[in-house]
Amino acid sequence: MPEKEVKEKNIVTNRKAFRDYEILERREVGIELRGTEVKSLRAGKVNLSDSYASVEHGEVILFNLHISPYEMAGHESHDPLRPRRLLLHKREIRRLLAATAEKGLTLVPVRIYFRGPYVKIELATARGRKMYDKREVAARKEADRAMERAVRQKSKRKRDE
Repeated sequence: MPEKEVKEKNIVTNRKAFRDYEILERREVGIELRGTEVKSLRAGKVNLSDSYASVEHGEVILFNLHISPYEMAGHESHDPLRPRRLLLHKREIRRLLAATAEKGLTLVPVRIYFRGPYVKIELATARGRKMYDKREVAARKEADRAMERAVRQKSKRKRDE
């Protein structure tokens, strides 16, 4: 019997992480949510630009993930910045602990998405970029864009002739 294709719906992507960090390895993890947090996520009321994860007491905790309170909830709202537990196997937690023990590596959420009915986070092991690295990457991207533009114009001129 063929396997069902599970739909993925992207909620938010952490574009700041791609600029500030060099992404080394990515993995999919679950997240423990309470009450109206899922409804707020479905509405897209989430900000993960300053969030990070760390291993504490054998658990991976996500900090600074801002999920806005659900507007229709009334008095049952949640704390927008509470630390949230990420769901991983013990083996994966040990691997992440070893990776973050290495100097300069950190755990950064790259994107949040729905996989079927479940909320998943793509967690990346990353190394922070220095200011000169950021400038170098920006200059390289700009040079690539200029090259692409020149090639496009050249091919357009040949077509017109």
